[in-house]
Amino acid sequence: MRHRKKTVRLQRQDGHRRSLLANQACALIKHGRIRTTMAKAKAVRPVVEKLVTLAKEDTVHRRRMAFRMLRQKDAVQRLFSVVAPAVGDRPGGYCRVTKLGPRTSDAALMAYLEWVDLDNLVSDDEPVEEEAATE
Repeated sequence: MRHRKKTVRLQRQDGHRRSLLANQACALIKHGRIRTTMAKAKAVRPVVEKLVTLAKEDTVHRRRMAFRMLRQKDAVQRLFSVVAPAVGDRPGGYCRVTKLGPRTSDAALMAYLEWVDLDNLVSDDEPVEEEAATE
């Protein structure tokens, strides 16, 4: 029985899945929007939402907790300095999944994962990357 086993496995082993989710989260923090499969977008969204909630209070302990998940210093820095202040008082729901059509090669459902406050998170000198992450 699968009682209390809610983790989306994505047909990967545990270490590979954690690395995939961390890399996708870093790409979203860095670029503001990523194009990925629907299953990966749905798996990454709760991870990123918890990280943003964690980053609302800037302490050394919370930065270390975020670094434990992301493992990239520049992503943690951007999360705490740009992303968390931009969401402000929003109580949750920081990300949006927008469905695209199926991918031409294998018909996998594709989606954009982006910040709800995308215009606040992307400055004028940083364009939004259309193809930020690979599948």
